[in-house]
Amino acid sequence: MATDGAQPRHVVVMGVSGTGKTTVAAELADRFDWTFVEGDSLHPPANIEKMSAGIPLDDDDRRPWLQALASLQAFHHADGISTVLTCSALKRAYRDVLRGGVPDGSVHFVHLDAPFEVLRERMEAREHFMPPSLLQSQFDTLEPLGADEQGTVVDVSLPLDDVVRAAVAALRDA
Repeated sequence: MATDGAQPRHVVVMGVSGTGKTTVAAELADRFDWTFVEGDSLHPPANIEKMSAGIPLDDDDRRPWLQALASLQAFHHADGISTVLTCSALKRAYRDVLRGGVPDGSVHFVHLDAPFEVLRERMEAREHFMPPSLLQSQFDTLEPLGADEQGTVVDVSLPLDDVVRAAVAALRDA
């Protein structure tokens, strides 16, 4: 819930695969007592099949998924509920869709970032529908947050507690 009569806030924990979006987002949702939304769980089966086969998603694949995430944020916003959402949000245009369903200034992006090799090693050590072979395509697609976008970048090469602490501090300052 939004606290102290404030408008609901929405945090999008973003970044390429392997950055720990789910883990960090769950921690943030717990710390702020906001609703956690796992964006990957809302991918249509065709998207999951495509990624599982090692085929990168294109804008047409992502569009309905991003619109569904934006609609979910808008639904929660209308009910006065703050959210923490995981979504790669690799391009500014994708982030624009996510911002589109709620009032200006209510979405803050937490961009989890680390060097390619760190993330490749993490991906090789986990079970997920997104294979490590797609990591480079995500790096190639990634458009960093613009100076005019409300957000912060957090280095996930650090221990999890440090990552969460940095994200919490950024959100409290936002």
